[in-house]
Amino acid sequence: MASATGAGGLFSRNNAGQGANSMRGLVSFIADLRNARARELEEKRINKELANIRQKFKDGNLNGYHKKKYVCKLLYIYILGWNVDFGHLEAVNLISASKYSEKQIGYLAVTLFLHEQHELLHLVVNSIRKDLLDHNELNNCLALHAIANVGGKEMGEALSADVHRLLISPTSKAFVKKKAALTLLRLFRKYPSIVQFEWTERIISLMDDADMGVTLSVTSLVMALVQESPEQYKGSYVKAARRLKKIVVDGECTADYHYYKVPCPWIQVKLLRLLQYYPPSDDTHIRGLMRESLQRIMDSAMEMPKNVQQNNAQNAILFEAINLIIHLDTEHDLMVQISTKLGKFIQSRETNVRYLGLEAMTHLAARAETLDPIKKHQSIIIGSLRDRDISVRRQGLDLLYSMCDPTNSQPIVTELLKYLQTADYAIREEMVLKIAILTEKYATDIQWYVDISLRLLAMAGDHVSDEVWQRVIQIVTNNEELQVYAAQNILQYLKADHCHETLVKIGGYLLGEFGHLIADNEGCSPIQQFMAIQSKMQGCSSSTRAILLSSFVKFVNLFPEIKPQLLQVFRAYSHSLDSELQQRACEYLALATMPTDDLLRTVCDEMPPFPERASALLSRLYQKHAGTSDKRMWVVGGRAANADAKELSVAQNAGLKRSFTNDTPTPSGNPKVAPSPTAANGSNGLTRNGSSDLAGLEMGMDSQPASKTPNLASAAHLSSDWEIGYNRLLLRSEGVLYEDAQIQIALRTEYRSELGCVILHFTNKSSSPMASFTTTLDNRSAEYLKTDTKSLPDTTIPPNGQTQQMIMFEAKNVFTDPPTIRISYLAGALQALTLQLPVVLHKYMDAAELNAEDFFKRWKQIGGAPREAQRVFGVRKGRTSSMEFTRSTVEGFKWGVLDGVDPNPKNIVGATVLHTSEGGKFGCLLRLEPNFETMMYRLTIRATDVSVPPVLLKLMEERLSQGEG
Repeated sequence: MASATGAGGLFSRNNAGQGANSMRGLVSFIADLRNARARELEEKRINKELANIRQKFKDGNLNGYHKKKYVCKLLYIYILGWNVDFGHLEAVNLISASKYSEKQIGYLAVTLFLHEQHELLHLVVNSIRKDLLDHNELNNCLALHAIANVGGKEMGEALSADVHRLLISPTSKAFVKKKAALTLLRLFRKYPSIVQFEWTERIISLMDDADMGVTLSVTSLVMALVQESPEQYKGSYVKAARRLKKIVVDGECTADYHYYKVPCPWIQVKLLRLLQYYPPSDDTHIRGLMRESLQRIMDSAMEMPKNVQQNNAQNAILFEAINLIIHLDTEHDLMVQISTKLGKFIQSRETNVRYLGLEAMTHLAARAETLDPIKKHQSIIIGSLRDRDISVRRQGLDLLYSMCDPTNSQPIVTELLKYLQTADYAIREEMVLKIAILTEKYATDIQWYVDISLRLLAMAGDHVSDEVWQRVIQIVTNNEELQVYAAQNILQYLKADHCHETLVKIGGYLLGEFGHLIADNEGCSPIQQFMAIQSKMQGCSSSTRAILLSSFVKFVNLFPEIKPQLLQVFRAYSHSLDSELQQRACEYLALATMPTDDLLRTVCDEMPPFPERASALLSRLYQKHAGTSDKRMWVVGGRAANADAKELSVAQNAGLKRSFTNDTPTPSGNPKVAPSPTAANGSNGLTRNGSSDLAGLEMGMDSQPASKTPNLASAAHLSSDWEIGYNRLLLRSEGVLYEDAQIQIALRTEYRSELGCVILHFTNKSSSPMASFTTTLDNRSAEYLKTDTKSLPDTTIPPNGQTQQMIMFEAKNVFTDPPTIRISYLAGALQALTLQLPVVLHKYMDAAELNAEDFFKRWKQIGGAPREAQRVFGVRKGRTSSMEFTRSTVEGFKWGVLDGVDPNPKNIVGATVLHTSEGGKFGCLLRLEPNFETMMYRLTIRATDVSVPPVLLKLMEERLSQGEG
């Protein structure tokens, strides 16, 4: 009666807070069941109680207390495994009770009785919504628990907005926010579409919450969201870096969240992990924040505390910090430190530390430019294959695979083959895959490749996946220098007393294709090849026999001297009970007995080389590592396997669809003479020229492309009235970019050659503080305009306070689109602006001076299009223009106005130099012909060594056409 005792304890505790005399009937009922000495007595007591409860519910005169009591009894009976369907509706009704104790039991019953497809679930949606809208935090929490435990798609879609409201409401208590964040996380894991795009900024802003528990819960939610939509939640990257620095360096963590003197290790680990979901930032300031935090973590790890709990907490943070350092791959000093530490960790007496050390070292091998620091520990890593813990053995295998290169491939492969004989069955298939890949990738000697591959297949037996033996066939077929040696060796395996079926398949294929190349060698005559294959035929499966029959029909074409023996085999299998083998044998027999052998020669022609495509072995390997809950930013393998972000993305999703097909013989009316192995899906590591190079991971994924996430920081979402400040600052170096009743955004700039410095000043004009102040930059011209954030604004701006941000812009070449910035903050509700920054091409120009002779000489040298561009335009209606306005506009666009150069004194000519870091300097000449009577302009620009950037004409046209007034 263990189950009754356990459940009784639960209900006794639940009962204790309501007084000693509360629900005596329930206590008595549980005692009766505990005292029942036989199953029959327990069943009799339960049936009696169920009948009593059923009768009480039918009467309908029960008050809330009695309903609660009887539902509690039903809960206890349900936990014991009995069916209590008749009480579900009464439990649902308890949710609407006004008393907390009754409502609590109702929610408990609903979470146990109902599931997300239950027909009664729709009856509780309105009651749950009412509790979510209630001002009582306890009712809020009960509703959130119910949604998290049983919420299906319909309930989630109906109530997710209310859950989100509780999460972001400034009046919600911290413990309610925590539960709301975790409820959304639970719903998102079930149905990702429930979390709306519009909630993005508001959710991210909560990472700045003053309560560490709220930050922890929201960070858990953001981590899941980031893995699904990294671009949408990229604003969390800066938040994570800043919050980590505040906790680790600045010590901003309340004493309640210190775990054995370690400040909130849980959130430190999550923030470190979150930073690994994105490529390393190019911003100097953000890199500085992470460097400072990581260095502090590394320094604190120098002191190994004796307290086990404190040691565990520090190690958890340290290993995640090590993974982040490897991911960043820019901090050389820190990389040297972790190489030394990891060497100590993999020798630790603690199993967990050894495992984590090996995992981190595998990550290091996947990213590091040189493997020398890891190779120093090769003997220890090989020893980990014999560790007492299987997880450590698995991790050691991953590390050996990742650290393998041409200098150590042979000893590592040899050690793996030795270990394969005694390895756990759970990891043998993966071991075979990795040995096969390493053998192919680093083979420089053709004989070594064949010897190792066949030895691997002989040892691994049933643990060889189809991709492995089919890959061997492909490589042998595509490399002529392998064919004779491979055919000789496989024949020796077939002659042995015991030969695994996998080797029989390879033998049938290779001897059918290349047996004639060794027919004159001693012990390799046609009849000996035939006898070796036939001796293994009876013990093979139907699919293997089909391959061997195809080999025999090729023997008919190649070795006429053994045709009688071959025909005898076809006649025997023409009466087979297997329809595929029978049809195949009959067709081959008809081919072999035709009066002429013209058709036979055509059908049995040599197989062409397999197409050069990506290795199916890699696809299979990455598929085994896919499907984990955490999408890390690297795959098991060396630096080459992690070099291309696109390949990595494919590798992470390899579990979505198999990239190979099974081309073993299938029932068909036509003779399938040479089965095409799935190795056709792979590229040849040992190519015909003898080079050793494994192709990329093109695994033929058919997954649908993800829908593009709207970027709120882009020009498509510019706020109203953004043009006023932008147009003003096109011709000025400082001024107000945007201003409203709450905020003023001023801008100050300085440009020197190809470098530009932009300083934004944010002033809080309101009487309340701005919280979670966030800026996000969107650079549409990232290829030609480099950005580097030097400082970030404070996350909180007090009333009438100010903060600033500095951004450097480097013009690498001619660019068109100016960057935009998204500014969001909490002032009661979330407020957001998207503005375009006046960082445009002409800001990188310097006015030049030329005399008339030099100007016209260069003007003529440049010539016409594409180095000349011209526009004719007029001033807008209702506007006027003048020479003073026109001249000041031209000078504002950084043109040096040359007086007395043009014969017509009304025309304006100018010269400037455009500076870029990669494209160099470009000289530009301008001629502007205004007609103030008709309010028309003719603008001509010529440029040296480059086509005239259209943006120069466009900006000047827009400004001049606005005119004055």
